[in-house]
Amino acid sequence: MRLADRHGFSTERRGGRMTGRYYEEFEVGETIDHEKRRTVSESDNQRFCDMTMNQQPLHLDEEFAGETRFGERLVNGLYTLSLAVGLSIPDTTDGTIVANLSYDEVEHPNPVFHGDTIRARSTVTDKRETSDGERGIVTMHVEAFNQDDELVCEFDRTALSLKRPEE
Repeated sequence: MRLADRHGFSTERRGGRMTGRYYEEFEVGETIDHEKRRTVSESDNQRFCDMTMNQQPLHLDEEFAGETRFGERLVNGLYTLSLAVGLSIPDTTDGTIVANLSYDEVEHPNPVFHGDTIRARSTVTDKRETSDGERGIVTMHVEAFNQDDELVCEFDRTALSLKRPEE
């Protein structure tokens, strides 16, 4: 079933339920552990660097990276950030978002290496209606962890969210 809100945004329902949440469904303080995970491959890192024109040898040159304190290539931090967002979307804003407004306070406390499996967790830290009351703004603190439960990336994501359509 397709629904269109008053702004013309349409959302696809799957199995009678949308995966993302409307503004009203977010609760400040709630933590959402996202089930999806992804193991980062060398190919993922290479393609992301190629697409973004980032030729940093620490990401791509095995010999160069082997001589650094890390001893091997690191996965591009922007890929890690993007992956964390992607892992969080099905449980938060899939089909209910108007726009991402900002990504703030991004930190990478530990590196990601090829073969690491990344999972994400989001905590709702703030929500408020827009000034016209038609939509809502939701801020989430997103954390990404590797298979050893080491924090590898964290940031605040602010999204403009649809309100539940009147039925």
